[in-house]
Amino acid sequence: MSGHIQTPGPMLASPRCGARTRRGGSCRAPAVRGKTRCRMHGGAKGSGAPRANRNARKHGRFAGDAIAERRQIRALLREVRKLLEGMK
Repeated sequence: MSGHIQTPGPMLASPRCGARTRRGGSCRAPAVRGKTRCRMHGGAKGSGAPRANRNARKHGRFAGDAIAERRQIRALLREVRKLLEGMK
């Protein structure tokens, strides 16, 4: 065995990462010193998107006008289905 004593106290007392996992729980990794995320979720130096990243909005799927257009299409489809049900 090794001659050093294991003291996990400081590790267990450190603040935890605030990210959410795919299962909905919290990430259990310790946060990077001075940050709220662990090294895997954006706490590491150089991680994350660069400032003014235009690629983050590349497809426009979540733009306000795209969402409004999808709502109108769904409403129109509901009306068409209701009309077709009435014709039977």
